[in-house]
Amino acid sequence: MKSVRFITFITLFISFFSGLAQKIDRKAVVGRHNVIVHQADTLSSLTVGNGKFAFTVDATGLQTFPEVYAKGVPLGTESEWGWHSFPNKENYRFENSLKEYDLDGKKIKYSVQWHGPEINKESADYFRINQHRLQLGNIGLDIYKKDGSLISLEDVKNIHQELDLWKGEISSKFTIEGVPVEVITCAHQTKDEIAAKVTSPLIQEGRLELRIRFPYPTGAFADFGSNYKNNEKHQSAIIQNQKNGAVFKHVLDTTTYYLTGKWSDAIAKKKPSHYYTILPDKRSNTFQFSFLFSPKIKNVQADGFAKTEANSQKLWNTFWQSGAAVDFAGSTDKRAFELERRVVLSQYLEKVQCAGNFPPQETGLTYNSWYGKPHMEMFWWHAAHYAFWNRTDLLEKSMNWYFTAYKGAKDIAKRQGFKGVRWQKMTDNEGRESPSSVGALLIWQQPHLIYLAELIYRDKKSMDVLNKYKELVFATADFMASFPTFDAQNNRYNLGKGMIPAQECFNAVDTFNPTYELAYWDWALNIAQQWRLRLGLPRKKEWDLVLNKLARLPQKNGVYLAAESVPDCYSPDSKYLTDHPAVLAALSTIPPSHQLDTAVMHTTFNLVKKAWHWEHTWGWDFPMVAMTATRLNVPEEAIDALFKNVETNTYLQNGHNYQDKRLTIYLPGNGGLLAAVAMMCAGWDGKKTENPGFPKNGEWKVRWEGFKPMP
Repeated sequence: MKSVRFITFITLFISFFSGLAQKIDRKAVVGRHNVIVHQADTLSSLTVGNGKFAFTVDATGLQTFPEVYAKGVPLGTESEWGWHSFPNKENYRFENSLKEYDLDGKKIKYSVQWHGPEINKESADYFRINQHRLQLGNIGLDIYKKDGSLISLEDVKNIHQELDLWKGEISSKFTIEGVPVEVITCAHQTKDEIAAKVTSPLIQEGRLELRIRFPYPTGAFADFGSNYKNNEKHQSAIIQNQKNGAVFKHVLDTTTYYLTGKWSDAIAKKKPSHYYTILPDKRSNTFQFSFLFSPKIKNVQADGFAKTEANSQKLWNTFWQSGAAVDFAGSTDKRAFELERRVVLSQYLEKVQCAGNFPPQETGLTYNSWYGKPHMEMFWWHAAHYAFWNRTDLLEKSMNWYFTAYKGAKDIAKRQGFKGVRWQKMTDNEGRESPSSVGALLIWQQPHLIYLAELIYRDKKSMDVLNKYKELVFATADFMASFPTFDAQNNRYNLGKGMIPAQECFNAVDTFNPTYELAYWDWALNIAQQWRLRLGLPRKKEWDLVLNKLARLPQKNGVYLAAESVPDCYSPDSKYLTDHPAVLAALSTIPPSHQLDTAVMHTTFNLVKKAWHWEHTWGWDFPMVAMTATRLNVPEEAIDALFKNVETNTYLQNGHNYQDKRLTIYLPGNGGLLAAVAMMCAGWDGKKTENPGFPKNGEWKVRWEGFKPMP
């Protein structure tokens, strides 16, 4: 009898642990979050793309109503190579954007937007706007009603649109005056090519045509790709035209690019004002086509619909089978399914929008924000999750930008009297510095290079990685060691004056020793020293001198201050209770420094939670707070942070992190969410507790595989 019980116990034991080890059914997890749209909601646009090129569509599966969707999630077509500058007819010079600041006896020039005797604001504005990212073109449908008029969005009825995440494919079904239309849309995963198949009796009736329009850049903060004015300022033409395809050329000042179309029998015709139509052959009710966008025409060939669809399905399948995965099935907390939805859709959106060869802008490849330029303090929030999700190769692609930007970053440091390189904040693919009264004075983008290079090394553990990035890491650390000011009275090095911390509401001239930046400086300089030791080099004395005397994290009344220069930052009438609660970031993405007291940080966490004006925050703040809560061993607070009921923590039906009417999508929120969930599952170096970011109340069932711990 005992032997039977023993065998039964062993059987149950093996069964239990076999269940734990069972691989996640990734297709099932992904598939249960396919996006299904039943009405024409301008915030429910869907996107296909490959990380360096993206194409966003409305309820018709194409870009039929760009003007209507402009103030929602716009119908953009953008590529990482598509940039343009307005002619510099006034001969503005970048040097005219420089303003000299007197900071602790140092005279330092920053590129800012201001009126002053040395410059005019127009100079700074010109270099802030130029270069700007281009909206490359609009591909939609011209559908005519029985009375001969073009349809409006209100005429699109019986909508059933589904984004199949596993395939990277959008299927759109609707009716026009009772007549069915079906559109399948996908994007090539290695070319800047979109493809679609349209099926409808309207083709045979001659009432459905394909439309191409080339917009002109607005030069505004945001460009929605629907500016069809300024026709005289650009040129377009059909330079090749055949029954199975055509080539279009678009010229804007010194920028030229091409659109190569491939289709079944059809005729391309030009209408006025950069407007073209393709009339499908009426002998069939199906029309297939693809369009390849390219900066050159030589040796360019579109694959067409069938090959593009096969390519999309194959490589999206490969993506979902790679890296990490998490499954919340079986959880009884009502928030679990929604968290899983956000996680799955964020993976899709980050892969579509932010997996190219350059740092992405905050609105990805959908529409311009800040003129289409990336913000390098956000690069961690766009890209670090790839390493935690065991997809480090996608991080490495965009890391190569730092080599291109190196010379410009070195010139900035030299101009300002510092060593090494000072990484640009608001920039472009070539690393140009953009004038900004805030951005020019930020410093927390600086340690990101060291952090991200360290993630790559942790994944590869190879001398090749160390040798590839060592110059960047060491030059970054050289700036970090030369930037602090020695305070002889207190025998320490201060960060500032002359800086704006991550919490951007501080005055640069007066601010010094922000808690987060001090902690990040300490951690990153120590990592740089470790790189020297790994390479067989001695520790650098200049770096250690700063490390040994760096100002301590500022406290008052048992809580950490946002910055030492503002000791009353938590008073009820303080203006410093808005924007990013960055003081908590000193124990979030980075581990505790040798001087950080977790008890003090816990008290700070509780105070910030109650006192902060959360309605004035940003999408990445909530995963940042969740990571702090996880390190403080309060997982309930981590979940609460991810679901804080604030507008900027909204996740739309399509998975985008909505901020406000100005920023209807915000990809640092999506990337931050993925980083936070990885940490909440896999923890960090030395943390042995399983799923440290999830409550142990029996309501969360969390299965995961493939995650890498945080530092």
